[in-house]
Amino acid sequence: MDLTQRHRAFSFPRLLTFLLLTTLLAACSVDKYVADDQLYLRSVKVVSTEPEVTKPYQLSGYVKQSPNVKWFGAKVPMRIYCASNPNSKSWTSKLLRKIGEEPVLFDTLRTQRTIEDIEQVLSNAGYMHSSVELVNDIHGKKLDLTYKVTPGERYSVRSLERVVDDPKLRELICGPDTADSHLSIGMPMDVNKLNSERSRITNLLRSMGYYKFNKDDITYRADTLAGSLSVDLLMHVRLHLENGRSDPENHTQYRIGDVTYQVEGGAEHFRRSLLTSNTRLISGELYNDAHLRQTYNNFTRLQAISYSNIRINERPGTDTLDCQIVLNRAQPRSFSFDLEGTNSAGDLGAAASASFQNKNLFKGSETLTLKLRGAYEAITGLDGYEGHNYIELGGEARLAFPGFLLPLVSHEFASLHAATSEISLQYNRQNRPEFNRRVLTAAWRYRWQSMNKKVQHRFDLLEVNYIYMPWISTRFREQYLDSLGRQNAILRYNYENLLITKLGYTYSFNSLGTSATTTYGQNAYTLRFNIETSGNVLGTLTRIFDAKRNDQDQRTFCGIAFAQYVRGDFDWAKSIRIDRNNSMALHAGFGIAVPYGNSNQLPFEKRYFAGGANSVRGWSVRSLGPGAYKGADRQINFLNQSGDIKLDLSMEYRALLFWKLNGAIFVDAGNIWTIRKYDDQPEGEFRFDKFYEQIAMSYGIGLRLALDFFTLRFDAGMKAINPAYKGRDHYPIIHPNLDRDFAFHFAIGLPF
Repeated sequence: MDLTQRHRAFSFPRLLTFLLLTTLLAACSVDKYVADDQLYLRSVKVVSTEPEVTKPYQLSGYVKQSPNVKWFGAKVPMRIYCASNPNSKSWTSKLLRKIGEEPVLFDTLRTQRTIEDIEQVLSNAGYMHSSVELVNDIHGKKLDLTYKVTPGERYSVRSLERVVDDPKLRELICGPDTADSHLSIGMPMDVNKLNSERSRITNLLRSMGYYKFNKDDITYRADTLAGSLSVDLLMHVRLHLENGRSDPENHTQYRIGDVTYQVEGGAEHFRRSLLTSNTRLISGELYNDAHLRQTYNNFTRLQAISYSNIRINERPGTDTLDCQIVLNRAQPRSFSFDLEGTNSAGDLGAAASASFQNKNLFKGSETLTLKLRGAYEAITGLDGYEGHNYIELGGEARLAFPGFLLPLVSHEFASLHAATSEISLQYNRQNRPEFNRRVLTAAWRYRWQSMNKKVQHRFDLLEVNYIYMPWISTRFREQYLDSLGRQNAILRYNYENLLITKLGYTYSFNSLGTSATTTYGQNAYTLRFNIETSGNVLGTLTRIFDAKRNDQDQRTFCGIAFAQYVRGDFDWAKSIRIDRNNSMALHAGFGIAVPYGNSNQLPFEKRYFAGGANSVRGWSVRSLGPGAYKGADRQINFLNQSGDIKLDLSMEYRALLFWKLNGAIFVDAGNIWTIRKYDDQPEGEFRFDKFYEQIAMSYGIGLRLALDFFTLRFDAGMKAINPAYKGRDHYPIIHPNLDRDFAFHFAIGLPF
């Protein structure tokens, strides 16, 4: 078959599919689902005669009735629904109606509520005589609806007076505190500002012992003159009124009395110090709302406690509040067992893991976690080796303490910042046909967060990794490590005994707070920065004591070479909400690691890789780069396809399809590079004058199934620009080859 014949054979199915889809969509008339006295709401817009005035109020969010959902600009669900026969009860029509979306019919009541809400929003902002006009553009049974907003003139505060009946409160509210006030002469007459001032004063007083003060004790009166845009504003703080029958009286300033604990099953389950150190309500101190909330937060974060409640009782006729803290114990011990199937580049296997957890080991909410894991994999494609099995066994013990295990750090600071200290020990045993590998890891780290829960900190005081290679097969050593024709420094370095001593710090920011597990579909962003270093202490000690060197001229500690490097990573992601069903997500990541001193290469565990479900998705995992390097031997080449510098850029358009299914269209770019030039990685070195020519690009589509506790993700990516090739093959977006340029990914969770 010549090229023309192949082209025709290839194009005809595409043409047929296109014609069928076009015919189907054309036949999906919405009119058959719209009665003669109804209108199909095709589009809705909110426009303003003064866009700069109304822009801050995001008026589109107050629209009560929106058109049908769009899939990447097309109302596919509605078209699917309309493809059914409204008079048919066949399973085909029922299925189309079930998975599709019924046409949205114009609702006059919802429209009127929208008008009222928009006018109220502008009125609260000081635009007292705003108006909303409906502009209807009707085409047959289809309606394009426009809300035309005209904001009125804005009122401002000409004078401001504060009247406080309680003399003691008058000193607080009308004294130096006015410098923090949200109200001022000349400000717009904004109801939101008035409410925020009520909240500010209430929070201030309730932090100073005024337990019974509330926002309703503050009222406003606004006087306007006819024909004027000026407002005379009066704020009135009234006396305390216990109930409708009592006489008004000055507000009482309360102090904390007795603080007692009621623990389900008896207080002996917890150390007394655990209860007192997490209680911010102190006998003799003034009552403080913030201390009450902090006490709740402190007990909520403790693993050993499942429920907490604070009962506050006023002693009759006094200014004393007694507090009883009620605590329910969590189930102290738990056990879990998991089975999973594995697929590594086509090699099938299975894994099992078991874990045990004690949430109150020393009666101080210390959490002990013990894990065991085993895995087996049948390895194919390895000729000339005695075995063809991969067996992995591992264990981990982790002990977490609430608070800081550090001197000079107060319990108060630790509780305010939800601090934890963690000690862990891990052991991993890997037996492959090519080699045996053992990894022993010990770590001591701290975690804490900001009081607003948006920032998380992690400080790795010490993490020690000891990598031990007890056996390497003769064939593997001769074929890959020692062969003169295939010298590979990266391979050799990663199959030798090595000691890594890490010191690191990680900063994470989530604009929604740490309680938000994702920013999906919201106007939010995340930021993460990490820096770590290794080997500096050992480097200094071995130089001082002139430690022995190995055959590669590396200094050793107890006969073991140690790694020296510094590594920094930066990651930023932003989600932009377009409407209730559509959003845009942006991501940028950069990392660089520099070996120095005792190391010419980075350890395998610290190198960067590109390609895969969370990187440039047109490539399979760890198959891109470095630079313009083109891989060769697929059995072992993944080590060569690693680098010291990484760049990741992504853009995703995300849309709700139906039920819990979401779709995405994405474009990715990035690559990895080495800092130094290595013979085994030709064209992999980073150079300022050519790195931009080596940035790979891919595009694709994805599906996300958003379940209650996790998201299943399926992404199909195609290469667009491939830096490993020159000429025609450098641009697979123009000359695609499905076998070479397609990659499919299955993952848990979003890529960013």
